[in-house]
Formats: sequence, structure tokens, C-alpha cells
Amino acid sequence: MKNVNDTSFQLYGRILDLDVHEFIEVIEKRKAVESGVVYTPTDEAFESLALCKTLCNEVYGGLPIEFGHCSGRNQQLNAVEYHRSSEIDIAATDLVLMLGRQQDIDYKTNTYNTKNIELFFVPKGTAVELYATTLHYAPCRADGKEFRCGVVLPKGTNEALAVVSEKQGENKLLFAANKWLIAHKASGLEQCGACIGLRGENVSL
Repeated sequence: MKNVNDTSFQLYGRILDLDVHEFIEVIEKRKAVESGVVYTPTDEAFESLALCKTLCNEVYGGLPIEFGHCSGRNQQLNAVEYHRSSEIDIAATDLVLMLGRQQDIDYKTNTYNTKNIELFFVPKGTAVELYATTLHYAPCRADGKEFRCGVVLPKGTNEALAVVSEKQGENKLLFAANKWLIAHKASGLEQCGACIGLRGENVSL
């Protein structure tokens, strides 16, 4: 496992110089997620913070954004996703990100080999930008405890698709608005309509 402060992280993203203490104070008051993973794309309490205005105006150049969170207990990869935009992750606890590169997807078969996944430790209080070509999914905790992570994306990302395209080529991976996803057969996501295309082990901590 590497640290996001390592130069190797520069392939996937960068650390942002942001004051995130108010966000952490708010999310720390929330009830713990006892099992599984919860993702909420937008949260009024987070979007009312000064941090949200900074993210909108300075990080996303004035684009409308959504500020939610991903929290829970997870120790497996299960899937990888990517967007046509950067994603900002804010670690409200220590957490681990499992990351890969969109360039390693075989689009002839819509598959990705999990041997290419790299693990990065993100210390509590760190905000990172994951570039649009960075494959990622739910964060993890190496100690099995709950992780809490703020997630910022362009507004509307991860909502239901307004138009469902014919399932050909990359469209087979289009899982939600601005969200392309490849799942592992062990994830159970096939029942949700996900494309099963991860080859290799379902990486676990």
C-alpha cells in the first residue's frame, strides 16, 4: 500500500489544499453505518458549507456541483467506475482508495484486469482530486472500522439515466448519469444491471 503523498499518486490525482474541518465536524455527528456501504450524492448540510462554494467556484470553475458522501464498512474492490469529470474525495476518517487507469480497460471486451489496481492510504483530513481517467469505487478501511468520505462531483452525476442508449460498446458500461462501471462477478452487482468485466481477484484488504 502506498500513500497519496507518494509521487506515484500523481498518475491518478492530486492533493488539494482545502480547509475541510467544518465538513468533518458535520459528518462526525452522523450515526455510524454498521454494515455495508451507503452513498448519498447530495447532502444539504454539506452543500451549505463555505467549502462547497470554494469547490464550486475554484475547483470546478463555476460548474454546478453536488456534495454528498460515501460511508460504511468495506474491504473489497467489487467494481471500478469512472466519470467524464474529476471527483473530489475528502477523508473524514483514515481510508484506503483502490485505484486504476481507464487506459488499461480493454474496450474490445469491456474488461479490466484487477492486477493493475494500486492501493493508496488517505489520512483523515485530506482532500484529493481523482482525475476523470482514474478508476475507483467505494473506499475501504484496513482495520475493518467505518470509513467516512465526502464525495463531490458535477451536479446530476450518479442519477438515473434520462436516456438509455443501446447496449453496445462502451454504452454497456454506462450505469448512471456520468458513471461508467465494470463489476466483479463476486460483487452481486450483476443483479443491478452492471457489466461483469473485472478479471482477476476481487482485491481485498
